[in-house]
Amino acid sequence: MADAILDHHLGLLTHLRSILVALGEAEQVDEANHALFMERFDELIEQLPKDPLESQYLGQDILCQVIQRYPQIAHLVPRDLLWFFGGDCLHFMPDEEIDLYQALEERRYEAEQNDEPFDWVQEKQLLALSTQGPAN
Repeated sequence: MADAILDHHLGLLTHLRSILVALGEAEQVDEANHALFMERFDELIEQLPKDPLESQYLGQDILCQVIQRYPQIAHLVPRDLLWFFGGDCLHFMPDEEIDLYQALEERRYEAEQNDEPFDWVQEKQLLALSTQGPAN
């Protein structure tokens, strides 16, 4: 199960990388600084599967920099990545969203304890629907 979660987040990082590349290609950012930043971003993608725990701080730093350096795409940063890396990334999430992710983690932990399958994306959608309440 841990590999599936790691794969999910690696996929999100790859998606975010494609957005950053497009931003550079559109010449909306300083090319030299952007190239150096992309090298660090690629380092995170490479290191995360090898050592997820050691990569946490690098991930926090990079995601916070994405939001601070590229505010025009901050809304495109996958929320799952902010939660996954935690730390300073949580400053960019409202309390209600943090509550949702905490509930999601509790469900994941319960599923692991009971040797049950757990689909992060599906459970997140179900939780989001249940917290929205009935439609008017």
